[in-house]
Amino acid sequence: MSLIWSPSHMAVFAKVIDLNGFSAAARALGVPKAAVSRAIAELETELGLSLMRRTTRRLSLTPAGEQLLPHCRAILAAADTVRERAAALAELRAGPLRVLADSTYGRVLLAPLVPRFMERFPGIPLEVDLGDVVSSAATEHEVILHSGEWQSGGAEPREWVTRVLGAPPSILCASPAYLAKAPPPSAPQGLLTMDVLTPETAGSTFLLRLSQGSRREELALRPKLAVNDPALLHSAVAAGLGVGLLPEFLCRQGLAAQKLKRVLPDWQPPPQPPLCAVYPARLAEDARVKSLVDFLAAHIVPALAG
Repeated sequence: MSLIWSPSHMAVFAKVIDLNGFSAAARALGVPKAAVSRAIAELETELGLSLMRRTTRRLSLTPAGEQLLPHCRAILAAADTVRERAAALAELRAGPLRVLADSTYGRVLLAPLVPRFMERFPGIPLEVDLGDVVSSAATEHEVILHSGEWQSGGAEPREWVTRVLGAPPSILCASPAYLAKAPPPSAPQGLLTMDVLTPETAGSTFLLRLSQGSRREELALRPKLAVNDPALLHSAVAAGLGVGLLPEFLCRQGLAAQKLKRVLPDWQPPPQPPLCAVYPARLAEDARVKSLVDFLAAHIVPALAG
């Protein structure tokens, strides 16, 4: 007998014992009772062991059957898990690909790409949410786009795949109205006397590192405003509250319209936290997920680089 059938025979054995009968097992498996009897006989022949004693009223395990039953039950449980996962995957592929994106990045970077993706892949419907990705709700989506640290809603890190799409360059900028009151500095140390708006800090100071070729400067700043939302930070800078450290892509329109001006343009701050695409490991080979993530990697990286 081919060993290819052994796992199925072992699962049948576990089902017979758990349901206490050949007829009940046959009904549960959707096969004739004779097929169940044949599977048990072939398994005992292959193993060279008697697994159970049969009478007209009850079944009882032999010592060998008692020792092998837990392992056969594990095979049965694994088979059930495969069927459940397969059904879930089939259901996912039948519906829209659910995408959750950080609000700021979603509006500025993802929104222009959605029509292009749907034109390129008309057979993949999308359901896009823009909001807070640092929440347990993120696990309801197949693809999550976020920047910086992300919490997987209690799931183990190994259950998720992370693909870095790129790190947005940062710039220092301010409104012309603010710079009319506080002339732009000619050197990094000049920032110490200005109103500075920064991403959220870990304490009362923000450590700003700047580079100009081989030169390095490090400043401990006390921000006038520290906020973890780039869009809110951008609004504060545009309103003339001070010099802001912002993702470059958020400032392009304001710079082009001369509503913002760069500060210390010859000095480069570190890039913003990387933008990542995260998806469950079980969907790593899902054609829909791969198509979207590959498309984003090909188009968002150039957008981040300007």
